[in-house]
Amino acid sequence: MLKKLKIKLQYLLPQHALTRLTGWAANKKAGWLTRQVMKIFVLYYRVNMKEAQYTEFSAYSSFNEFFIRSLRSDVRPIAAGDSILVQPVDGTISELGRINKDKILQAKYHDYSLEALLAGQSLLAKEFENGQFVTTYLAPGDYHRVHMPCDGVLREMIYVPGSLFSVNAFFAENVPYLFARNERVICIFNTAFGTMAQILIGAMIVGSIETLWSGPVDSQRKGIIQRWVYLHEGSEAPIILKKGEEMGLFKLGSTVINLFVSNKIKLASHLQNGSISRLGAILGEVIH
Repeated sequence: MLKKLKIKLQYLLPQHALTRLTGWAANKKAGWLTRQVMKIFVLYYRVNMKEAQYTEFSAYSSFNEFFIRSLRSDVRPIAAGDSILVQPVDGTISELGRINKDKILQAKYHDYSLEALLAGQSLLAKEFENGQFVTTYLAPGDYHRVHMPCDGVLREMIYVPGSLFSVNAFFAENVPYLFARNERVICIFNTAFGTMAQILIGAMIVGSIETLWSGPVDSQRKGIIQRWVYLHEGSEAPIILKKGEEMGLFKLGSTVINLFVSNKIKLASHLQNGSISRLGAILGEVIH
């Protein structure tokens, strides 16, 4: 009964209004009250502040500043090697493996199509058929900046408006087509081993999704799909990002999905559903 109620509430709650309200509150600079909220958050979610670049709460004037805190440069070493791919975020791997032609596993009994995830871009979807995917969930207490798993040149970015269902394991198991329904920012990169997608999924109370090159992508939430192409005749200098380099962030938690083309990479054998993801650790390797 409680399970059904939780799911029903996700459909009934004013998702976008609650998200805007939370984002507004998280940006407020309320002095001692803001610091008290941070302290409660750290205790409840067991945040390791020793890893943060700034360990004192006084260094953050708003909850959002604290939430997108940077880490010390020495706590997440980036695995070396030109053929090694690294994990792009801190979090938990919820699903990973082979894309079954055009179907991606969301959770037990649930899958969704590449074309739905990629906002109807059928030619783009075909590039990833029978490829590999990794879905990583970022819990509220995790580090919320997103980094590159490999070197890449940005090809295009697509903003897709949508629902804002929560994306934790419970809702992934109970809301069909969750990641293809939620708001998302799709970033497509050219790499040495073919096309790679890094997709930042929005969720309930995620105040903003930002990228390094554009700032807040979803700030206006116009309700229409928007697409930016970066590699074309007459375009400015290409946006080149190195392995381990920051590429975006979430203001409050969500999920990152990576897509890789077929027969080009091999995911690390020790990774499985439920594996803890740590930025810079080995994700896989290029097949030569």
